Amino acid sequence: MRARKTYVLGTVIIAGLMLAGCGDGASDNSASSAGGAAPAMDKGAAQGEAAAPETGRDAQAQAPDLRVEQRSIIYRGSISVRVDNVEAAAGRVTGIATTSGGFVGGDNRSSGSGSDTATMELRVPADKFSGVVDQLAKLGAEEQRQINTEDVTDQTIDLDARIAVQQARVDSGRKLLAQAKSLNDLVMLEREVATRESDLASLQAKKRHLADLTALSTITVTLLDPEAEAVADDDPPGFLSGLGAGWDALLASLRVLLTVLGALLPWLIAFGLPAWAIVYAVRRFNRSRRRPALVAQQPVAGPPAPPQQP
Repeated sequence: MRARKTYVLGTVIIAGLMLAGCGDGASDNSASSAGGAAPAMDKGAAQGEAAAPETGRDAQAQAPDLRVEQRSIIYRGSISVRVDNVEAAAGRVTGIATTSGGFVGGDNRSSGSGSDTATMELRVPADKFSGVVDQLAKLGAEEQRQINTEDVTDQTIDLDARIAVQQARVDSGRKLLAQAKSLNDLVMLEREVATRESDLASLQAKKRHLADLTALSTITVTLLDPEAEAVADDDPPGFLSGLGAGWDALLASLRVLLTVLGALLPWLIAFGLPAWAIVYAVRRFNRSRRRPALVAQQPVAGPPAPPQQP
């Protein structure tokens, strides 16, 4: 019994020591794991904090300013005004365009046909567009106004990016051209640089054209005197518009055909009728000559043959 108690007690002590050792090992592993993860998390957080401002700066540098006042918008307008004196009103239109900082791009006037009209094309700064249109409407009785806008901001941004890339390609090509060591390389690089410069010049020309259209708006002014006919609105595209255009073309073709026939009718009467009379007389004469010959060629009928007996 004493030996059994000693054995049991020793077993309990050994088991307790083993459990204590396992607990200490787990605590050490947990502590080491926590200690290793903390610096990693701190490092990751530091990297995230360092990368966040950098990403924000890149996004702020690359994102374009798309506010309304910063957008590239092309303004086009047309207005028709009935005035008492077309010439005087045209002079006032020129003054309005010049005062606003623009100019007259086209001037087409007609008079002497019972009614005077004038069509003028104005180029004015975009920020003065609405004011100029309102001033033109006050010249007389406004009959028609049409305003169109086109947002070309995306095209402008795309052109800026393409110009920057193409400029970098041109610069790199010039550097390589300066380092050419053989005649073949020199010729090849000169051709490549010339092509890149041509593409760059084309992109820059498109950018200048867009800049001109956005900086200066276009206004078409039609001045009518009291007796002139009103300017008709363009028909919207569709079946009725195509039918009307086809009918107008048919009428125009018929008018041309009738004009040609009217021009040829005197010649047909002067030469056609005598020619037809001569041809008719010749044919009738030929028929009258052929008739006796046909009668002579026909056989003379004799007495009937006696019936044959069976």
